[in-house]
Amino acid sequence: MDSYYIIFSKSISRKAIYQAFNMTFRDHFSELAKQYSKHRPRYPGEIYDYLASLVPAKELAWDAGTGNGQVALELANHFQQVIATDASADQIANVFQHENIDYRIEPAEKTSIAANTVDLVTVGTAVHWFDFDAFYKEVYRVCRPHAVLAVWVYNLPAIEPEIDKILDHYTNKIVQPYWPERLRYLFEQYRTLPFPFEEITPPKFTMETEWDLNNLIGFLSSWSVTPIYLKAEGVHPVDKILNELRASWGDPTQKKLVKWPLYFRIGRISK
Repeated sequence: MDSYYIIFSKSISRKAIYQAFNMTFRDHFSELAKQYSKHRPRYPGEIYDYLASLVPAKELAWDAGTGNGQVALELANHFQQVIATDASADQIANVFQHENIDYRIEPAEKTSIAANTVDLVTVGTAVHWFDFDAFYKEVYRVCRPHAVLAVWVYNLPAIEPEIDKILDHYTNKIVQPYWPERLRYLFEQYRTLPFPFEEITPPKFTMETEWDLNNLIGFLSSWSVTPIYLKAEGVHPVDKILNELRASWGDPTQKKLVKWPLYFRIGRISK
């Protein structure tokens, strides 16, 4: 293969892509791509205003591990062009479309982005899946001097004490043995994430939404651990807490405020 830029095509399999790159892709989300796109909460718009304020130019942003494209969609309001990459063809098939976004099926560690062109790199709740050394090398390659890399993550939501207790038990007891090893960075709020950059301390951001019970169930079902647990145990993990959730929630159509603190690592690219 002369070029490693693969334009989205349903005829191209993820296996074929990674054979071409001679890389191993731990795909935890393709089976859940539609669930992921539908049930993941949206990051607050203030994040993008802040990140755009950190960079000297706003010509090109790269959203790596774009998933459903929600970050890329917001970046398109601040940058002339956005390149959004994801190694999963199924994720790219369920993205939010925008005329300024160029979606590419590529691993974050090896892209077709031209060198010295990117002003901002973002990774929303995905960098823990990457090969850190290879990804950071790619960031240095594609970024202009003084560009910024911003990665962030969230963990369990806060809803109401009784519901929060059920979710904590679900996360740390029921599905805990089946979490992919890389999720430890998420649970550690990215504090232990290798991050060899000149760091910038951001203000605090919180993601908020209003959900009914079905929204919460959809969110839990979109977790990467779901198909792993289902394959191992033969039952859907959410079934283990469904009766408790129903009892604690009350009217399942009732909307409740759901909050997630966001945890950032932001670095300046010095060349």
